[in-house]
Amino acid sequence: MTLKAPARIPGLRLRAFMGEAAPQSQPRAAGNTDFRVSSGGNCHCFRPVRQARMSDRDRGPRFRRVSQPRGDGRAGKAGNRKSPRGRGSARNGRREAGADEPAILYGWHTVTTALANPRRTIRRLLLTENAARRLADENIDTRIIPEIVRPATIDQRLGPDAVHQGLLAEADPLPSPDIDTLAQEGIVLVLDQITDPHNVGAIMRSAAAFAVKAIVTTARHSPEATGVLAKSASGALELVPLVLVQNLARALTELNDRGFMTVGLDSAGGEDLAAIPLRQPLALVLGAEGKGLRQLTRETCSAVARLDMPGDIKSLNVSNAAVLALYIGASRLGLMR
Repeated sequence: MTLKAPARIPGLRLRAFMGEAAPQSQPRAAGNTDFRVSSGGNCHCFRPVRQARMSDRDRGPRFRRVSQPRGDGRAGKAGNRKSPRGRGSARNGRREAGADEPAILYGWHTVTTALANPRRTIRRLLLTENAARRLADENIDTRIIPEIVRPATIDQRLGPDAVHQGLLAEADPLPSPDIDTLAQEGIVLVLDQITDPHNVGAIMRSAAAFAVKAIVTTARHSPEATGVLAKSASGALELVPLVLVQNLARALTELNDRGFMTVGLDSAGGEDLAAIPLRQPLALVLGAEGKGLRQLTRETCSAVARLDMPGDIKSLNVSNAAVLALYIGASRLGLMR
């Protein structure tokens, strides 16, 4: 029997056999279909295996990654650098990194405010294409050559829950001024072992809004000025000096000696903050949630006041209490104008 092959179909290959296995041909090109014709004249086709088109994602970023030469103090690659206790130290902003490790800054406001701060040394800058384009559109100087990366690269560094908006910077920590250099005017905040980086960051953001002159806190039992704290502060790290002291009671004594009115805020305070006479320079002292002010801190303050509430709940989150205390203090001192 003579078997007539069907007409040639462009892009397809025809393979016929008469009861025997077809000879092995050249490897099939992706996207072709093999046809086999049996002795009964039936044509059997097999599903083609098409090669997936290469996407832009597979081709890699359109920008070349630019790597800066790294000297002393420079961190390694974003996805590979490890702290002594793992990535958690950079992610949660706790004081776990060594003093010579860079501050990790991420998020639009945090990074752009740092870029605008001449006192902040930027060591490395990772940007996504969209973030780089936005910086260019808003004429924001990156100061150093950035590395253009995919969002996943920053995700791997910070963790999946970090809202980085396509920006991550490694920078030198800002220097801590001495307490005796603080201006004897306005309001200063003092934090007594507040360890949650979200709370401290929110307090710093409020402090910047109320033009607070500085925030005084202990070098130990306080979060590192990096990571989550920096993100929660939303740029306030660049605007409000952070004074680190070894002994808070001694620092309060020094503030008292320099003419500051030091007022501790505690639910057991004798008077409402809105009712006591206030004067500049004023230092408002906040304690940790739950524990409140430590006894020695309370005894060192020149006054201890409470924040009266009209509702059934009489206590506030420490960052909210800071906002209320700052508003009362700034209003009473005539600093809201």
